[in-house]
Amino acid sequence: MRVIRAPQQMGQAVDRLRARGQRIGVVPTMGALHEGHCSLIRRAARECDAVIVTIFVNPLQFGPREDFRRYPRPLATDLRLAASAGATLAFVPPAASVFPPGFQTRIAVGRLGAIWEGKVRPGHFTGVATVVSILFNLTRPHRAYFGQKDLQQTLVIRQLIRDLGLPITLRVLPTRREPDGLAMSSRNAYLDADERRRALALWQALRAAREAIRRGERRSARVEAAMRWAAKSVRVQYAAAVDADTLARRPRLSRRSALIIAATVGKTRLIDNLLVDV
Repeated sequence: MRVIRAPQQMGQAVDRLRARGQRIGVVPTMGALHEGHCSLIRRAARECDAVIVTIFVNPLQFGPREDFRRYPRPLATDLRLAASAGATLAFVPPAASVFPPGFQTRIAVGRLGAIWEGKVRPGHFTGVATVVSILFNLTRPHRAYFGQKDLQQTLVIRQLIRDLGLPITLRVLPTRREPDGLAMSSRNAYLDADERRRALALWQALRAAREAIRRGERRSARVEAAMRWAAKSVRVQYAAAVDADTLARRPRLSRRSALIIAATVGKTRLIDNLLVDV
């Protein structure tokens, strides 16, 4: 696996791949790779001729009181994992090359960027859409691979690709979980033993809501009450049953729905979701 840091070299490498007619897949990450990321890389390696893993902790998507400075950056381990999973190239640009002095452009993502995560973290999805657009432009992939754990992010990226007419196929793969059900996340590394145990409340809340739906409950308020009750051991920011495509909340569930939850465990903020056919 070749490691590239300069955007110009990234562009040259992509030119060579495309000149040979190779299909390119990209897996955008902020590093601190885990099995969830590796599953995306492996799928991309099966479906594409070349796989680019981007590793960039994007300052634009962190709020002023969030964990940008302490976000884990185990680069050597990340590169080893990416290579073992089948990556062809790792793009690890310095922040100054992605956002050079005088950089001012931002991509506004509309309604999807203003609800749920966007409401709790103002500007977050503007930062996501902006950096992903830059990374797409530099890597010029045929396919882009994201995990369902960041469900709202995948919908924002889908809208971005559609609205800008980008010739990219979006591939969203299921959330990877620990044996006890906790969604894999780079931020799980922040949890101590007691917090790790309590963090299971998010998964338990999603399962409780799913079970209520399977028993025939269709009232969103009742489903959400089941989620909050199951997650009472953590500080819930939101727990909602929404439309899976728009994330809009409706009084009664129908069609494909998404159960979404965000909660703080100790000082660590976690999110999770589950798709349910109603």
